[in-house]
Amino acid sequence: MQTMLKQRVPTTVGKQAQALPRVAPKIGRARNTVVAQAAPATAKVAKPAISRDLVDKCINAIRFLAIDAVNKSKSGHPGMPMGCAPMGYVLWNEVMKYNPKDPYWFNRDRFVLSAGHGSMFQYAMLHLTGYDSVPLEQVKQFRQWDSLTPGHPENFVTPGVEVTTGPLGQGICNAVGLALAEAHLAARFNKPDVKPIVDHYTYCILGDGCMMEGISNEACSLAGHWGLGKLIALYDDNKISIDGHTDISFTEDVAKRYEALGWHVIHVINGNTDIDGLRAAIAQAKAVKDKPTLIKVSTLIGYGSPNKADTHDVHGAPLGPEETAATRKNLGWEYPEFEVPQDVYDVFRAAVKRGDEAENEWKQACEEYKAKYPKEWAEFEALTSCNLPANWAEALPTFKPEDKQLATRQHSQTMINALAPVLPGLVGGSADLAPSNLTLMKISGDFQKGSYAERNVRFGVREHAMGAICNGIALHRSGLIPYCATFYIFTDYMRNAMRMSALSEAGVIYVMTHDSIGLGEDGPTHQPVEHLASFRAMPNMMMMRPAGGNETAGAYKVAVENRKRPTTIALSRQNMPNLPGTSVEGVAKGAYIIRDSEGHPDVILMGTGSELQLCTEAADILEKEGKKVRVVSFPCWELFDEQSAEYKESVLPKAIEARVSVEAGSSFGWAKYIGLKGKHIGIDDFGASAPAPILYEKYGITTPKVVEAAKAVMA
Repeated sequence: MQTMLKQRVPTTVGKQAQALPRVAPKIGRARNTVVAQAAPATAKVAKPAISRDLVDKCINAIRFLAIDAVNKSKSGHPGMPMGCAPMGYVLWNEVMKYNPKDPYWFNRDRFVLSAGHGSMFQYAMLHLTGYDSVPLEQVKQFRQWDSLTPGHPENFVTPGVEVTTGPLGQGICNAVGLALAEAHLAARFNKPDVKPIVDHYTYCILGDGCMMEGISNEACSLAGHWGLGKLIALYDDNKISIDGHTDISFTEDVAKRYEALGWHVIHVINGNTDIDGLRAAIAQAKAVKDKPTLIKVSTLIGYGSPNKADTHDVHGAPLGPEETAATRKNLGWEYPEFEVPQDVYDVFRAAVKRGDEAENEWKQACEEYKAKYPKEWAEFEALTSCNLPANWAEALPTFKPEDKQLATRQHSQTMINALAPVLPGLVGGSADLAPSNLTLMKISGDFQKGSYAERNVRFGVREHAMGAICNGIALHRSGLIPYCATFYIFTDYMRNAMRMSALSEAGVIYVMTHDSIGLGEDGPTHQPVEHLASFRAMPNMMMMRPAGGNETAGAYKVAVENRKRPTTIALSRQNMPNLPGTSVEGVAKGAYIIRDSEGHPDVILMGTGSELQLCTEAADILEKEGKKVRVVSFPCWELFDEQSAEYKESVLPKAIEARVSVEAGSSFGWAKYIGLKGKHIGIDDFGASAPAPILYEKYGITTPKVVEAAKAVMA
C-alpha cells in the first residue's frame, strides 16, 4: 500500500468534451488517500469488448437519463447518478449476473442502492439493460403519481429493485442481510462435487451519508465478523452532503475504520474516468473470499456540470435548463432530452442474452444437482418456493387452564423450538439478550464464519442493524423467515428498520420481551409505555400482545403466515394463567369474546396480555353482584379492524356503551374501542423502579380498579 496526496481536479470525458473549469475549492485540508494494489493474479479482470469512446457514451447515457428525468420532475438528486455512472456501467455491463426478463431469478446477483436518493441511477440502469418495469415512459414519469419510478427505490413497486432504500444506512444493512442469506443457503445446499446452486454476490453503492449513519457501522461490524466474502460495497466518496462539503463534520479515515471492522479495503482514486481501475478493484474484491470488500471510489458529484459539480447544489436539485445545456456541451452529448443512441442500447441490452444464458446454465446445474442429490434438491426447492410446508401449524402446542402459569416470553421460546424443525427457513436471534428473550433454537448452532449453515444469529448489541439485516434476509426471496429479538423498550433503537419492514412488505417477526411496567425494578428506562400505541399507528405492522400460551401460539401462527407483513409480538416477563376461552383461532380475528353472559351484557371488559386476567377477575366480582359481563381479548387491533362489520358488531355491539379497556400502557388509541363513555385503565407515565406488583398497585392497574371503572361506566 502507498499513501499519496491528490488534488481533486475535474477531468474530461469523450472525444468532443471540453475541459471542465475548476470548481470552488473545498473547505479544509487536502486528504490522504490509500491506493489499492493491483488486482492479484488470481483475479479475473474483465476486458472491454467495445471501444473506450463507446464506453464513455454508455456512461454519459446514464448521466443524462438522470439529468433529464430530474429536470422533468422538477425534483430529485442528479449529482449522485452523474458521479456514479462509471460504476453503473462496469457493474451492470461487465460484472453482475442477472436476467432483465426474469427479475426474480433465484441465483441473480443482488444490487442495493443504499444512497437511495440517487434513485434515477438505478432506474437508468434498469431501463438501459432491458427490464420491462422501466420503459422510457416510466423514466419520464420519475417521481410522479402511480409511476414505477418513485423518488426512492421501492422493491414492492419496481421489479428489479431488491430492497427499499431512502433512510441513509438502511441499504447497506439490507445488503448484509442479503449476503447472509446467500452464505447460509450456500452452506446448507452446495456440494463439492457438483456446480453450486447457490452462488451469487451482493453489490451495494453507499455514500457519505450512509457512512455517517451509525446503523451502517453496526451492520458492517457484523459483516466483517462473519467474513461475508460475497458482499462488495462501493463507497461513493464524493465528500458532499446536503450541508455542503463533508469537511465540516466528517473527516475520519473511513478506509482504516473498515479495515478495523475486518473488511478488505480498496481505493479507486479516480472514479470519474478510471474504468480499468474500477474493473481491477471489483476483480480483486471477488478474489478475496473470506472478507467483505469496501471499494472506496473517489468521485466528483455532478461530474460534467461546469458550474455545479463538486457542490451541494447538485446533490438534491435539478440542474435546470441552462446548466443542463452547459453539461451537454461539456460532455459532448449531442442528443436531445431522453434520447438514448441505438449503439448504447445495443451494449446494455446484451444483458438480456447474457442473463438468459446464465439462468439456463444455472438450471442445468440444478438438474445435475437434482439427479445426484434428490433429497437435498427437494428441500431446496421446497424452501425457495417460499411456500410454507403443509400442516406446519400443527406443531404449535395448545394449553389448558390447569397448565402451569408462565410468562409469554417462555411460551415464545416454546413456539420457536416447536416451529424450528418444521420451518427449515426459520432463522434469527437476539441483540445480546438471548438468555432473557429466550430465542435460541435448540436444534441449531450459531451462524458464524465457518458455520454459515447454522440458524441462530448472534447480533450483539446492535438493535438497529439487526432489524435492517433481517429485512435483507426476508427480501432475499428464498423462503427464509427471519426473526429478531430484544427488550420491547429498545425498539426505540430500531424503529426505522421496523418501519422499513412494514413499508417494504418484509415479513420479519419481531420478538419483543419485557413488554410493560411488569418488568419491574429496571425502572422507566426499560419500561415501554407508549410503544404499543406507537406500533399500532404504523401502517402494515401487526402489533400483537398475547395473553397466555394459546394466544402466543396464535401470534406466531399469524406472524409466520404473513410473509409480506411484519409482526411485533410483545411478550411478558411475569407469569400469567392460560385463561379459559383463549385460543389460537381467536388471535387471527384480532379481538374475540373469551367469556360472555346470557343475554345483553351490561358491560364489556377488554384487555391484552397480562392484564386480560384482571378483566376475568373483575368479571367474577361483577357477576356475583348480578351484572352481566362480556370479556374480550384484544391481542391485535390491526386484525380486528380488518374483520367484517358484522363480526366487529358481534364482539363490540354499538348498543353497549359501557366499556372498560385494561392495558399496562398508554391510553392513546383505546378511545375508538371504548367510546366517549368508556374508561381505560393503564399508564400515561414513564413508570418507576419497583417490584412489578407494587407498580401495578401504585398505578391502579388492579382488579378492584377495573371493577370500580366498570361500575362507573354502567352508572
